[in-house]
Amino acid sequence: MSIEKYVLLNKYPMSKVLAILGELSNGDIDWMIANGSKEKITTNTVLIHEGQPIDALYIVLDGTMKAYVAGVGNQEIGIITSGEILGEMSFVDGRLPSATVKAIENTLILSIPKQKLNEKLEQDVLFSLRFYRAITKFLSTRLRGTVTRFSEHQDLLYQDNYRNDNTEKLTDNSAVAKSRFEALMERLKNS
Repeated sequence: MSIEKYVLLNKYPMSKVLAILGELSNGDIDWMIANGSKEKITTNTVLIHEGQPIDALYIVLDGTMKAYVAGVGNQEIGIITSGEILGEMSFVDGRLPSATVKAIENTLILSIPKQKLNEKLEQDVLFSLRFYRAITKFLSTRLRGTVTRFSEHQDLLYQDNYRNDNTEKLTDNSAVAKSRFEALMERLKNS
C-alpha cells in the first residue's frame, strides 16, 4: 500500500509514525534497522502478554493488532496499525506491560532488543534526546486519543477538530517523515 493511500485511509494513526520519524535522523533509522529484526506475526498470535516481561520495543510495519486488558474483562482498548510502537510504556517506566497485544491479521514488525537500545541511548546523547522526544510525542498522542475515546462527554465535533489540529502539529516534518517511512519500508522489504 502506498504511503498516500495509507494516509487517506488512516490519517490519524499515520500522524503517530510521522511524529516519531520526524524527530529521528536518518542515522537513527539506519541504526534501528541494523540492530532490529523484521518479524512476521501470524493472525491470533499474542506478541505481548499483560503482566509478562518483554525484551524488545516493536514498531508495527504492516498489519493490524488489538490491545486488551484483563482488568476490564478482556475488553478491547485499541487497534494498532502500521507505524505504531509497542512496548514503549514498559521501556520508559520499567514496569510490566499493562495490556495484551494480539495480531488480528498477519502483521510485520521491527523488533529492537531493549538491551541494544539501552546501550545506544547511554552511548549517544543526541540519539537519546531525539528518541525520547519522539516517544514522548507518541505517548501523548496515544493518551489524548484514549481519553477522547473513553470520555463520558464525547463531543464528536470536538474530537474531529482535535484530530485535525493535532495531526497538523505532529507532522511539522511530514515530508521528511514520509520519506523516512518509505525508505524504512523499502529497506526492510529488501532485507
